Amino acid sequence: MKHRTTAGLAAVALASIALTGCASGDDTAGGTASDANVCEVAPAAEASPAPSPSAADLETVEAIEVSGPVGKAPKVTFKTPLEVSSPASRIVAEGTGDELTEGAQATIDYVVLGGKDGKQTYSTWETKKPESFTLGDPQYDLLNDRLIGQKVGARIAMASTAMDQTVQVTVVEVSGVKQIPTRAEGTEVEPEAGLPAVELAENGQPTVTIPQDYEAPTDLVIQPLIEGDGAKVTRDQTVTVQYAGCLLDGTSFDSSWSRGTPTSFPLNGVISGWTEGIAGQKVGSQVLLVVPADKGYGDQENGAIPANSTLVFVVDILEAKAA
Repeated sequence: MKHRTTAGLAAVALASIALTGCASGDDTAGGTASDANVCEVAPAAEASPAPSPSAADLETVEAIEVSGPVGKAPKVTFKTPLEVSSPASRIVAEGTGDELTEGAQATIDYVVLGGKDGKQTYSTWETKKPESFTLGDPQYDLLNDRLIGQKVGARIAMASTAMDQTVQVTVVEVSGVKQIPTRAEGTEVEPEAGLPAVELAENGQPTVTIPQDYEAPTDLVIQPLIEGDGAKVTRDQTVTVQYAGCLLDGTSFDSSWSRGTPTSFPLNGVISGWTEGIAGQKVGSQVLLVVPADKGYGDQENGAIPANSTLVFVVDILEAKAA
């Protein structure tokens, strides 16, 4: 699922989301290779190692001065223009709280400054909107490398090249960490007959079987498969989910399972089929969504998704909190 990302976190999200394809496969519930399209999620690939900073890059980051108490916006100063050839970072202060482990959800505050002039471009301390991500998510390799094994309260300083090719300095502070489930847990729900069938692997990863004679619906289909016991999700929340997305021909176009970790995003920042389909569901639930084009990407091609495509999603709702 493509979603909007703030300028700050986009600057440190170094890995791109891989799109994978699959076609008809072996027999599974709901049909066979001859009469159904089987969408299997590609297994998580090993993350590519982040580029190694040079000795000069490390010296540049060491020269970034960060001061001020933990929990407050830091004062950040450095000699301009600041340049690095590869992303570089250092631990400014070690935390004293709970340990940061892979798979846990870290909440961070951060400030971003332009390397050219040292001017601040974004600060969550000013917006009062800290952000969260899953430790181990390959989109945040630079943060993972520095934060996993540290503790809440840790501060890191980073210099990296943003998407617009300008150098940015980012100071990140971890304000909290929380363990969340990796899959939906609750009461199984018997789906309506005729819908795409979902089969779960031992770890919860779904395989979707779509009958070849399945007619694309004109209205959004919302079919709970597992009902959790958490609070109901609202449209204005940020959700953390595991999900797999398929086309009706069995092509897998996106999956958090293939990236190895859940993902978080504001529910009001995605396609309307997701906003309408997830709002009102309980945390801990798994839901099948069949999204007609007018509630997806419409007549616009979007990456591996052709124009006017009906989209099939299996979504595990792991957490929901204020955006």
